[in-house]
Amino acid sequence: MRKQYFTGDQYVTPMDYRRAWGDKIFSRTRLYFLYKLAGVVLRGRKKANKKEYDVEAFAASSYDIFKIIESCKGRFHIKGMNNIKPEDGPYVFISNHMSSLETMIFPCIILPKVDISFVVKESLINYPYFGDILRATNPIVVSRENSRLDLMHVVTIGQKMLSEGKSVIIFPQSTRQTEFKPELFNTLGVKLAAKAKVKIIPVAIKTNFWGNGKLVKDLGPLHRDQKIYMEFGKPYNLKETGVIENQKIITFIQNKLNKWNKKKE
Repeated sequence: MRKQYFTGDQYVTPMDYRRAWGDKIFSRTRLYFLYKLAGVVLRGRKKANKKEYDVEAFAASSYDIFKIIESCKGRFHIKGMNNIKPEDGPYVFISNHMSSLETMIFPCIILPKVDISFVVKESLINYPYFGDILRATNPIVVSRENSRLDLMHVVTIGQKMLSEGKSVIIFPQSTRQTEFKPELFNTLGVKLAAKAKVKIIPVAIKTNFWGNGKLVKDLGPLHRDQKIYMEFGKPYNLKETGVIENQKIITFIQNKLNKWNKKKE
């Protein structure tokens, strides 16, 4: 049985979260966060190059980053984890995309329950150091240059993975956006789920705690006044395909974002 990093349906970072002595002193610096993150990446890359970066290592790296974020005053509010039931999978997870944070954190939440593969841009697997790790997780790679070819590729490879019991995580937006724009949320995820005849789990996230950088998008500033929200919806089978089902997911995400944006920090 795989290690479970969370128990129950919800997780909230305790208000009295205890930080190590070093964390208390340096946690407000962006340099400290990047230093700790680099350590996780380098350890993961070493395992990946030795062909040792398996599911357990993937989840463990993700949880290490989770704890680093908490040590840097990140406050998580996660709901709906019990909706991920191994016996009902595999699933197509369809989520909005705001920052690097969700990509880093989803594995420690989901992998203890079901195997996953991300749909990622080709440029990401060529990143120095991190690209080695990403390739080891066997992602579905798209170019983002030809939407028709990307659709065919994701459906073909995704169906194969889903038939083998591996869930697929898709961010239908073409790029990360701090402001959710429904018109840029494509139907790739629902089309894959319809073809593979598997359930969808909609996911709403608010992760602008970790901002996008100006020079390097993945190395942006930390906004410690922003709480981190994630919610996994109930899985369901498709009754329609295309725009109608996609709108249900968009509505789920919009409702959650509206609720979270109204909360006082």
